Amino acid sequence: MRFMLFMIPNIDEQDWMPDPEAVAAMTAYNAELTKAGVLLSLDGLHPSAKGARITGRGGKVTVTDGPFTEAKEIIGGYWLIDVASRDEAIEWARRCPAIQGPATTPDDGGPAPVIEIRQVFEMSDFSEDVRRAAGQD
Repeated sequence: MRFMLFMIPNIDEQDWMPDPEAVAAMTAYNAELTKAGVLLSLDGLHPSAKGARITGRGGKVTVTDGPFTEAKEIIGGYWLIDVASRDEAIEWARRCPAIQGPATTPDDGGPAPVIEIRQVFEMSDFSEDVRRAAGQD
């Protein structure tokens, strides 16, 4: 089963850059995913200030440039993993250093980082008529 793990760091995106210790910890974590044979893809994302949102309604398409100040949760990156179950995906997310944080860091009451886990649809998840409509009969 494929799962997308979205990193929602809950940080102020403006002028944010990771510190070397955080990069080293995440690099080690990513190496564990690779060594276990479950990592399919991963990337960090530029701040929303460099992005755009495309919306459509009633035949009209609108482009809105970032930053997206109304958004409470900005996706900072993702992992695409292939594991045997949702429980295994959760276990991998629990091991992420960005979620665990340093044991010596006090809880300052600010928003905690989040990893959202979403299973990727496989064609076999759909009914036969949907697969046929997608040209996957």
